[in-house]
Amino acid sequence: MKATYMFGPGDVRIIDAPDPDLLDTTDAVVRIVRACVCGSDLHPYHSMDSTPDGVSMGHEFIGVVEEIGSDVRTLTPGDLVIAPFAYSDGTCEFCREGLHTSCLHGGFWDAPGMGGGQAEAIRVPYADGTLVKVPGVDEKSKLLASLLTLSDVYGTGWHAAHRAGVTEGDTVAVIGDGAVGLMAVLSAKQLGAERIILMGRHKSRTDLGIEFGATDIVAERGEEGIAKVRELAGGHGVRKVLEAVGHLPAYEQAYGIVRPGGIISRVGVPQYEEAPVGFGSLFGGNVTLTGGPAPVRSYIEQLMPTILDGTVNPGKVFDRTVGLDEVPDAYRAMDDREALKVMIAL
Repeated sequence: MKATYMFGPGDVRIIDAPDPDLLDTTDAVVRIVRACVCGSDLHPYHSMDSTPDGVSMGHEFIGVVEEIGSDVRTLTPGDLVIAPFAYSDGTCEFCREGLHTSCLHGGFWDAPGMGGGQAEAIRVPYADGTLVKVPGVDEKSKLLASLLTLSDVYGTGWHAAHRAGVTEGDTVAVIGDGAVGLMAVLSAKQLGAERIILMGRHKSRTDLGIEFGATDIVAERGEEGIAKVRELAGGHGVRKVLEAVGHLPAYEQAYGIVRPGGIISRVGVPQYEEAPVGFGSLFGGNVTLTGGPAPVRSYIEQLMPTILDGTVNPGKVFDRTVGLDEVPDAYRAMDDREALKVMIAL
């Protein structure tokens, strides 16, 4: 089969890879029909160590079940399914608590021994715990783009708003106008936020943010951006800050605009290990820091009905669609900010 591998910074190739097979009785083989490139895929695109064997890529996909192991009980061949960006058994203590990204037996796509989702097919371990069947929808549906967001970005944006405790009447700031930031705007709106300040500087993206529910746009960065947000929020800062970037300047923006006693919910994959947490950043203002890798498996069934009934259309974050052979150019386009998020149609 064809699959996407990265061999070093900027070096993305489509190669011939072995077809996936069932290895355990709880596995399923899924033929992928839609996948996409994630903003977090651009981190290794910039900085990974070169390797002659390459690394499989892709952790967001939906597909059709082709084959199941003898112990799979909830799926049958032909089912259209959504795969979260982490696989999980669905039964361990953390899965039962809704924290599937900490599953005792789970893991992440593209890890050694696992395939990636930017490919024609993939083996899914713990199929009953990982995959979510989409009722009444087939692979020709116009809803595929929106359903694909449930594999990561919509669930991650929801996680940001949920962990911040966004509720009716809140004022919320969202840092980042990428796909996750836009989904955080949508999620905050769904949870009842009255005012949503989106920090972003790409007009095509912030226009979509307004469509999703943003009430104010702040394009300024650094101290100027902090001052503008604080002014909009009445001078003391914002109670709920959703950080969807992952770079240190975004974190610094977050603690610069958060109100004393407020919450920073951080879902951008952090590209740093050390960051201020002392008196001048978090401690002095009694600020709570939360977030983390979103356990999107726990949110899919909650969020899917509004997609199926047409209430929301998160698939609008995809502004370009390519075939599998064009994936290397999709990475380039997203890295050059020519595309917000690229969908792969197989």
